[in-house]
Amino acid sequence: MSQIKYKKLSGNELDEIVQNMKGWELKDEKLQKSFKFTNFVEAFGFMTRIALEAERMNHHPEWSNVYNNVTIKLSTHDAGGITDHDIKLAKIIDDTNPE
Repeated sequence: MSQIKYKKLSGNELDEIVQNMKGWELKDEKLQKSFKFTNFVEAFGFMTRIALEAERMNHHPEWSNVYNNVTIKLSTHDAGGITDHDIKLAKIIDDTNPE
């Protein structure tokens, strides 16, 4: 099975895309967003739903969870930055969040 290659998005192209994404920001060369839930169970449930989608895509986020807060950072390590693959996962994450 051959590995899919993703193209790193350019600065201007990426800036334009991120401007149209609710709550996402560029930070430390990653696409990042934080989510706040009512409690730990809701936060963990959200992470579980994202984990299943990420596994289907074979694209795994860098994330952290402290009680009811979840922070997600996306980048495509093989491409050395943010790609369309990250944008696609970010949209799935937003669609999964019940806010």
